[in-house]
Amino acid sequence: MGEANPDRRPSPDALLALADSERRGRLKVWLGAAPGVGKTYAMLSAARQARQAGTDVVVGLAETHGRADTEALTVGLETLPRRPFSHRGHLLAEFDIDAALARHPAVLVVDELAHSNAPGSRHPKRYQDIDELLRAGIDVWTALNIQHLESLSDVVTRITGVTVRETVPDTVLDRADEVVLVDITPSELIQRLKDGKVYRADNARRAIDHYFTPGNLTALRELALRRTAARVDDQMVDYLRQNAIEGPWPTAERILVCVGGDARSMTAIRAASRFASGLNADWLAVHVERPEAAPEAGASERIEETLRLAERLGATVLRPSGRDIVTEILRVARAENATQIFLGRSRGGVWRRLRGRSLTAAVLERAGALSVHVVGEDDGEGPAPAGMPRLRLPALSLSGAGAAVLAVAAALGIGSGLVRYVELPNLSMIFLAAVVLCALRFGTWSAVLASALSFAAYNFFFIEPVYTFTVAKPHELLALVVFLLVAIAIGGLAGRLRDQSELVRSRAGAIRSQYEFARKLSGTAKLDDLLWAVASQIAAAVGGRCLVLLAEGQELVLRGAAPPDDEMGPAEWTAAYWAMTHHEPAGWRTGTLPNARLQFRPLRTARGTTGTIGFEPADPARALTGERERMVDALIDQASVAVERIRLVDDMSRAAASAESEKLRSALLTSLSHDLKTPLAAILGAITSVRALGARMDDAARSDLLLTIEEETRRLARFVSNLLDMTKLEAGGLDITPDEVDLAEVLPGLIARAALLLPGLTVKTRPWPPSATVRGNPILVDQVLFNILENADKYAGPNAVASVGLEVADGRVRLVVEDQGPGIPADQLDRVFAKFHRVATGDGRAAGTGLGLAIAKGIVEAMGGTIRAESPIAGTRGTRILITWPLAAPNTRAGGPPEGIPS
Repeated sequence: MGEANPDRRPSPDALLALADSERRGRLKVWLGAAPGVGKTYAMLSAARQARQAGTDVVVGLAETHGRADTEALTVGLETLPRRPFSHRGHLLAEFDIDAALARHPAVLVVDELAHSNAPGSRHPKRYQDIDELLRAGIDVWTALNIQHLESLSDVVTRITGVTVRETVPDTVLDRADEVVLVDITPSELIQRLKDGKVYRADNARRAIDHYFTPGNLTALRELALRRTAARVDDQMVDYLRQNAIEGPWPTAERILVCVGGDARSMTAIRAASRFASGLNADWLAVHVERPEAAPEAGASERIEETLRLAERLGATVLRPSGRDIVTEILRVARAENATQIFLGRSRGGVWRRLRGRSLTAAVLERAGALSVHVVGEDDGEGPAPAGMPRLRLPALSLSGAGAAVLAVAAALGIGSGLVRYVELPNLSMIFLAAVVLCALRFGTWSAVLASALSFAAYNFFFIEPVYTFTVAKPHELLALVVFLLVAIAIGGLAGRLRDQSELVRSRAGAIRSQYEFARKLSGTAKLDDLLWAVASQIAAAVGGRCLVLLAEGQELVLRGAAPPDDEMGPAEWTAAYWAMTHHEPAGWRTGTLPNARLQFRPLRTARGTTGTIGFEPADPARALTGERERMVDALIDQASVAVERIRLVDDMSRAAASAESEKLRSALLTSLSHDLKTPLAAILGAITSVRALGARMDDAARSDLLLTIEEETRRLARFVSNLLDMTKLEAGGLDITPDEVDLAEVLPGLIARAALLLPGLTVKTRPWPPSATVRGNPILVDQVLFNILENADKYAGPNAVASVGLEVADGRVRLVVEDQGPGIPADQLDRVFAKFHRVATGDGRAAGTGLGLAIAKGIVEAMGGTIRAESPIAGTRGTRILITWPLAAPNTRAGGPPEGIPS
């Protein structure tokens, strides 16, 4: 073997497979050629040794079959109790997977890998239980006989004559981390049978006579040795790839097996699986769908069953569509780089020879460089007896046959009527028209029948001698034969055109349905509406019902259903949880909980599995066709994308809200850091000066410092009050006492108080009515006006002048405050009432906290009024704040401001 090459990198696929295996438990399989070779004995012996070495080993299940030496090995090993099951009046004891998961040992011994579980179990097969244990991180030791491998079951049946009913997919053994071959010679095994170490004496004699013959045991032993050698070779190749070691690599073979609707496809699938396993090759199972051809009764079920078998054996399943099966098979083979083709032998017979070359012969003729393997039939399905060909009747419906008869009768009537009045040299065109009409309306076989009937009618009624099938003139016989051939050809072409048009119409309908569904999903903004649309579309696709469940925390919640019901039993809920947690289908027609009435599939998004979609077809006894299966897959994929889109939009909205909140928080902190520090610094400086200088300060200086302390304290109090008021407004806790407030009476006092607190601002008034009553709180009205005047004082500059006016009109009261400052930029006019929004002053700095106008807006709107800003109002300068409230009392006379207020 070669050495590691530093210039060669390990295989990415091998490293990914290694990483995946490290996340799972390790599977160790004791493989034997036949019962009695000592698999369970060897496995329990290894378990005892591991236990003595300190490993946490637990026996989940061991089938000793009453053998004393095997039972002795279980003494001293922890053994899980079996779970009782009641089935048809019998009490069965099965492996308890839930107890094993709860115990979670380092190594769990679970015998009889191919065992079928009792009905009602979580999984139909024990190998599926083991797979769940491996995903939970538990190492599992198990035992298996070679005859239970799916790909070898038919070979074992031919060798031994015994049908193997319990099988395990080959992929289970392929994924095993270790395979231990338990091997003894046929003579040793037969002697063990005779000594009663395998079965009781009477059973042992029957087994030796029928199953355990030297020839059978030798063949089974060879199969076990070959399969183990292939697994060891796979492990060596994996090691070479993981460690970038150069060496001989196996030839890159790729196998394609053709799947049809007959039982021979099963044989071809198993043969291809064995061949691919021996070559370490990938393989494909291909079924070509012919949309224009109706499948035979039961063929769809056989095809789906065969393709599921291929998937279990490790094949990649493809379902191309085309009219010419051979052309499509060869196209797929070349596109997928297949090197060998497997197909079952086509049955011969007179009828098939009349219809043309068989599929086998056509593939052999056109395969070119591809190797073609023709798999023989099992003995139980031998060829049809000579002279008894298997006829396949044409797919002719009663309506098509009736239409052919009526069309030919109509053509006959028209022809008979015409010949009475017009001498026509040839009436065959009338019958050709009938053939074409049948082809276009009812398909090829109706046209063929119409051709035959037209041939007979034309000969009987219009070819001399009439009313007999005798043709007197040779040229008329030639014309009649040509007519028949042309009629069949035209009918066939027209029928194909009809079939193609129906196929195109059907596919166009499916594409249009998906397109409309995609448009509906893209235009849906609400998750509930989306899920309802998904459920309705999938229910229509399967012709049954559909449920959509989304994960909310650790629970699944039913969010959509069509028809709108929530009928789910325990089996359905269990299958739904399984599909979500294990990211694989569960329920109806799957390998997990197949007794559930619905099949649940995971709803996968970029974030993982976020829910499940369950569907139940109208006829649960029939599997979904390949076309409907693909339709459901496409709809689920579209639903996943749409759910992810809506959730991303929600995330973006939350992120935007969070960013805005962070922005406000930053602004608040900035405001607090500035507007709290500034007055505190002034207060602290003044107090420090008074304490330090004391009696040495004159009265004027001391008064000045005390005034500074008073002004900054009031400023700080207003700031804290603004914060509290803003909090109350946002929480809806601001108390608006429903009292009558006459603005004409309270405004003078408010303006006078503002003049004392804002000495740098000159406030003027304009004439207003003697009464302007609104409903509200006078204290809050005071705060609104003071916040607006304070805002003017901050932004209007030195020697600022503001005017206050009051108007009553149309049952409303308007309070107008104007200043002659620099105004508000047009791009910020709509945001001046937002929290923490501050307009930069002339020196580029932002004044205030940005809460004054926001609080004013909140109070005004809480009192049922409106507030807005206008700027500029005179040239390029000035700002006007307009507040409007509903009038609470009638206004009767006009006048001016009370005495003592400047105008």
